[in-house]
Amino acid sequence: MSYYVIYDGNCNLCVTLVQQLEKLDQGNLFQYIPMQAEAELEYLGITAQDCEMGMMLVQADAPEQRWQGTAAAEEIGRLLPMGEMFVTAYRALPGAKWLGDRLYEQVRDNRYAIFGKRPKTYTPIYPACPSEGCRF
Repeated sequence: MSYYVIYDGNCNLCVTLVQQLEKLDQGNLFQYIPMQAEAELEYLGITAQDCEMGMMLVQADAPEQRWQGTAAAEEIGRLLPMGEMFVTAYRALPGAKWLGDRLYEQVRDNRYAIFGKRPKTYTPIYPACPSEGCRF
C-alpha cells in the first residue's frame, strides 16, 4: 500500500520535514505532491481550500481515504517502523492531542512568518507524478 503526502512546497518547515521523511522512507510507502501541483490535486479532487487546512495524507489506491493536519501527521507516524508505539503513547497523554492540534493550527497559519518561504517550490525526490505534467 502506498500513500501521497501533500505538503506546502514553499514552506521551509514543511519541506524540511518532507526531506527527512524521504530519507527515512526512501519512497517505500510515501510519494509526495506539493500543494502547488494543481493538476495532480485536481485529479485527486483536492482544492486549494482543502490545502489551507494543512498537510494531507491520501491512500493511493483509495483516494477517498484521507487524513489532514495532525491526523495526517499521526497516521504517517503510525505507518513508520516503530511509529505506532510513539503515536499510541502521544495519544495516551492527557491533553496532548488537544495541545498538538492547537500548536499545529498556529504553525500552519503562521508557517511563512515563523519558518520562512522558499523562493521556489521544492520538487520531491519521490514524486507521486514522476514526469512533468502527468496525471496519475
